[in-house]
Amino acid sequence: MRQLKKILSLLTLTLFSLFAVFPIYVVLSTSFRGDNAFQSTSLEFWTKTSSISNYFSLFTSTDFLTWMRNSLWVSAAVTLIGVGFAIGAGYSLSRFPIRGKKTGLLILMTTQMFPCTMLLLPFYIVLSHLQLINSFWGLLIIYSATSLPFCIWQLKGFFDTIPKELEEAARLDGCSHFQVLYKVILPVSLPALAITSLFNFMTAWTEYAIAAVVLQDPQLYTLSIGLKTFQSSLATQWGLYAAAAIIVSVPVVILFMSLSKFLVSGLTMGSVKG
Repeated sequence: MRQLKKILSLLTLTLFSLFAVFPIYVVLSTSFRGDNAFQSTSLEFWTKTSSISNYFSLFTSTDFLTWMRNSLWVSAAVTLIGVGFAIGAGYSLSRFPIRGKKTGLLILMTTQMFPCTMLLLPFYIVLSHLQLINSFWGLLIIYSATSLPFCIWQLKGFFDTIPKELEEAARLDGCSHFQVLYKVILPVSLPALAITSLFNFMTAWTEYAIAAVVLQDPQLYTLSIGLKTFQSSLATQWGLYAAAAIIVSVPVVILFMSLSKFLVSGLTMGSVKG
């Protein structure tokens, strides 16, 4: 029976793995074909008409590099802003007796109940008054504001698990509150910082609806808006679309692989205090 359970488990994992990998296989094979690739029922990876011309066209005939640069800039800025503010707010809420702390945390959690698209109109009105429409700064304000509540809760929960004795020992050695945070708390908080950074990066890297409203200049397009230009009412450039999707996924895969050792602990260690 034990051997049978192992075989069934292996078959189940294999089936789900194939189910997860199949869409990637289809997109990758499509990236080597023409625009009519999805009209074919063949599952063959490389056909007689396959080539890497879509990848050359992507870099030579489109503004893909501009979109990539814009997305990297926005995602990096959102990550730095989000993690920076979340560290300060999370540490303060975890360590200092702040009046109305529970109410503030409850309000932060409540904001996560509303989708970002629901807030598009008020965000647009505010940015219009600030003259930040069609500006990266307007995009940074919205992305940072929508991702901060989760980041604060994540880091606050993780800081709660760190023994206060570590800080007390550092204070006895003459460290200030900032030095305690920088030299003691942050080094042991790398798992939580990793998952928080990844969340901020993905928030900006994959978002479309807000960017489509805020950014109107084609030179400011991020990847999500730029890729949408391959689709029109009459035809869709599936080959370029698929090639771009593969390249766009590379930074995310690299980031996940680099932070993989921190992800599990970063997601779980902040969930239990003590």
